[in-house]
Amino acid sequence: MHDLNDMLYFAEVVERGSFAAAGRALGIPKSRLSRRISELEAQLDVRLLQRTTRTLSLTDAGQAFLAHCAAVRESAQAAADAVAQVQAVPRGTVRVTCPVTLAQTVLAQQLPFYLDRYPEVRLDLQVTNRVVNLVEEGVDVALRVRSSLDDSGSMVVKRLGEVCQALVASPAQLRRQGTPSGLEDLVRMDMLVPSSSDGQSSLRLIGPQGKVHSLQIAPRCVIDDLLSLKFAAMAGTGMGWLPDYMVAGELHDGRLVRLLPEWSLPRAIVHAVFPSRRGMSPAVRSFLDFLEEVMPPHASASCVGA
Repeated sequence: MHDLNDMLYFAEVVERGSFAAAGRALGIPKSRLSRRISELEAQLDVRLLQRTTRTLSLTDAGQAFLAHCAAVRESAQAAADAVAQVQAVPRGTVRVTCPVTLAQTVLAQQLPFYLDRYPEVRLDLQVTNRVVNLVEEGVDVALRVRSSLDDSGSMVVKRLGEVCQALVASPAQLRRQGTPSGLEDLVRMDMLVPSSSDGQSSLRLIGPQGKVHSLQIAPRCVIDDLLSLKFAAMAGTGMGWLPDYMVAGELHDGRLVRLLPEWSLPRAIVHAVFPSRRGMSPAVRSFLDFLEEVMPPHASASCVGA
């Protein structure tokens, strides 16, 4: 195997355009650098560089060899960066965006634990449902809850878990209107939805063995904020589908009741997106690791298809 240092030297010479400039950057005498490249050419039995008194140019073989040398140099730098990041203490500012409901119900409660763990880190959290351009707006991490990861573009995606949507109602509403035994019963009951059009709402439901059903209802109340919708359900205003992690406590203590568990809205994927793993600061890396600990890890066992 060839000396990997010679491959790095060759890449540096080409990038700098001369042995003298590369020697200064590497802290190696020009004569020694020239000799090492000549020995490399001898080992390969091919000329890599055409030398004149004023310029250097690559041969065809040199052009092909350079691509591999550049990859070796990049891998070496990445390895050095990885070691430095492991050794470094997380510090500095981490800029994060998060959807409103996820921030209100999960992230805001967990952030104090993260900040206690990493006292030299500052968080700049933007709570918004707007799609943020991370590069243009200088954001390190964006949390998203989507049915698909296809719209993440060139961003790196860290999948954190899945969310199941459960149909819930208060005991008071069930005493008033009865307990539905099938989807057809929902048409006559007070329903809560996050959006509607002309007083109608269409829900795409997933049932046993992946069966799909489109349910058309005239909702009693439209609330475009899920936390407010949850409070309305607890007050007996109506029943609606909510993320399982949002209602776990209320289902456990009986303030809400789960209905028709064989039917659910399509699952949503909780994930974080960020521009690149290369050069990631220890603070950002620590925050991504923390998200993996605290985000809803899986859809509940009672979720359709779980």
